[in-house]
Amino acid sequence: MSLTREEAEKQLAEWTDDPALLRHARSIEIVMTQAVHKYGDGTNVEKWALTGLLHDADYQRWPEVHPQKVVSWLREKGEEEMAHAISAHYTKWNVSYDTPLDKALLACDELTGFIIAYCKVRPGGIVGLKAKSIKKKLKQKEFAAKVERGEINAGVEMLGVTLDEHIDFLIEALTPHAEELSLL
Repeated sequence: MSLTREEAEKQLAEWTDDPALLRHARSIEIVMTQAVHKYGDGTNVEKWALTGLLHDADYQRWPEVHPQKVVSWLREKGEEEMAHAISAHYTKWNVSYDTPLDKALLACDELTGFIIAYCKVRPGGIVGLKAKSIKKKLKQKEFAAKVERGEINAGVEMLGVTLDEHIDFLIEALTPHAEELSLL
């Protein structure tokens, strides 16, 4: 991998200054760092982490063409696998899911955002959070209405795990970073 963390952080900062989007980028970086061990082969941790960090890097500045800018930038850097995963992190873009990285990014993105949204309104935040509570809240369409439940289901199905298992995995990955992500 030729892309460095410093280059990725610099590019993210150049295109994104919204604190919520930066927190989302960091949260997906965190879960992807763990996902490589659960859904991948445990190698290329930095690639999985940076894919999570950069997946929405161009969204604030160019929402109408997202993710084309970040995908082009990654391809210029020779990071085709990362570019492909980011180009596939929404099923309606009709990009193939060829690798565990592609599938994990899709499965982690929307659901992590949903879990974080729920932690912000839940007494105690992430402390003691269980999959059962998340599943119940997912049924309330008015809560975090922009989170596409179909994307969550598609990602979990591609990974070949249950929704409960994936929710538990994400909670476990996020919990050590609760303070940093304001989940308490």
